[in-house]
Amino acid sequence: MYDLKGRTALITGANQGLGLAIAHSYVKAGASVMLCARNAEKLMQAREEVASHTGAGQTVLAHATDVSVPVEVEKLVAKTLSVFPHLHILVNNAGIYGPKGCVEDIDWADWTRTIEINLFGSVLMARAVLPHFKRNGYGKIVQVSGGGATSPLPRISAYAASKAGVVRFAETLAEEVRDLHIDVNAIAPGPLNTRLLAEIIQAGPQKVGKDFYDRSINQRESGGAPLEKGAELAVFLGSSASDGITGRLISALWDPWEELPSHMDELRTLDIFTLRRIVPKDRGLQWGGKE
Repeated sequence: MYDLKGRTALITGANQGLGLAIAHSYVKAGASVMLCARNAEKLMQAREEVASHTGAGQTVLAHATDVSVPVEVEKLVAKTLSVFPHLHILVNNAGIYGPKGCVEDIDWADWTRTIEINLFGSVLMARAVLPHFKRNGYGKIVQVSGGGATSPLPRISAYAASKAGVVRFAETLAEEVRDLHIDVNAIAPGPLNTRLLAEIIQAGPQKVGKDFYDRSINQRESGGAPLEKGAELAVFLGSSASDGITGRLISALWDPWEELPSHMDELRTLDIFTLRRIVPKDRGLQWGGKE
């Protein structure tokens, strides 16, 4: 377990699933946390649950927030800074699957709402905390990605587009603040058995496609990826052990993230763990243009 003693984190979407697991792991690592989510009742239950594991000097607060609404985000960050003199970490976990079905059939308002929560919400949260991070000359932004960032997700297009967007935003923001000791990374937690999986199964193969539906059924039966793996990676990226690691999309399950501090030279000079275009030579072919 990496040490987060003396650090304060703001975690969105923290009332259930991976966000709640991250909150538990952060408190166990010694951090104080501000939790946020839209559902106030579930959020307060989560706060009590997480607070039951605090030690001396730790505080767990909660504030109901819709991260897609600028004024609510501003109030959340203002409240956090009014209680905690320093905010060190932002974990952008809030997200939804959104509408399921062929893009020409789904409700357009539902499609754009998914972008507002998943992409705009992440950007709004980052915008709100960056002035504080810059004043202090330090900060960590941990963005939760998903399968839609690295491969197509037919019939779940809003989710896929938004998750690709948040990863590219994280990579871009990382370059903007690289010289300010602010690290920005995205994590891929793996296939989780959370409410999102239940949504896919409930929607059925007619809306999400038979292949994705069958994979989801198999995932439910196998147990999926442990929430703890994604939470452990989020702790690592919030700790001083990851200082200097930035602009990366890291898999909790498949990447050797515990070893990354010993590979800083490669991380500074190579494009590993980033989104990129695949060209013919990447597949052993001799035709095609330059990268």
